[in-house]
Formats: sequence, structure tokens, C-alpha cells
Amino acid sequence: VQLVESGGGLVQAEGSLRLSCVVSGVTFSTLIMGWFRQAPGKEREFVAALRWSDLSSTLADSVKGRFTISRDNAKSTVYLQMNSLKLEDTAVYHCAARNGWRLSRIENDYAYWGQGTQVTVSA
Repeated sequence: VQLVESGGGLVQAEGSLRLSCVVSGVTFSTLIMGWFRQAPGKEREFVAALRWSDLSSTLADSVKGRFTISRDNAKSTVYLQMNSLKLEDTAVYHCAARNGWRLSRIENDYAYWGQGTQVTVSA
């Protein structure tokens, strides 16, 4: 299994970024994809999760209304569209994958992780 993120960078507050995660070596019919983030000095936290088979998704309260998670089956890619970015969204963002049905918000439920991509929001 391989997860490769891209799309991070430096953006001003209220700006937008779209993160991508290309996934390979998985069984898509039972795949759950998640996005987590870790800010300096803080624990990793859940951001979003999506069930590949039926596009069901869930978002952390802190990003609802600003972030969306989606996927492109043909490109084996999951996206995190981030709008109205705030300073507190600054973090390393990781995509993660697990097999199952539950849209888990628990990082230990995810067996596979990408290397992470830095998102920095400036004032």
C-alpha cells in the first residue's frame, strides 16, 4: 500500500488549498480514507474521512463548512478541499487508509499513512 500526498504550501488566511492523496495497493471496495493533521507541539487530530464505495463522509467540527473530502475513482485519488483557511489550520496534513466500513476518527484504526504535506496559513 502506498499513499502519496501533494498540494500543501503557504497560503494567506481566508485562502484555499486542495490536498491530494494518490493511493495504490488497496482494495477499493472496502477502503476508508482519512485526513489527519498535526500542528507543532500538538497531537495529531482527525480532519475528515470518506468511504470510497459510497462517498459517505464525516468532518471534524472545526472544519465543517470550510473543508470537503472527495475522491476521483479513475485517478485513485482522495482530495481535501480547504477553503476559508485560518491560522490554526497550519499543520502537517497526512492522508491515511484503512479497510472496513466505519468512518473512523481514530488514528490507530488506520493502518497505512502518507508522508505528510505541510500547510502553512499566514496572516
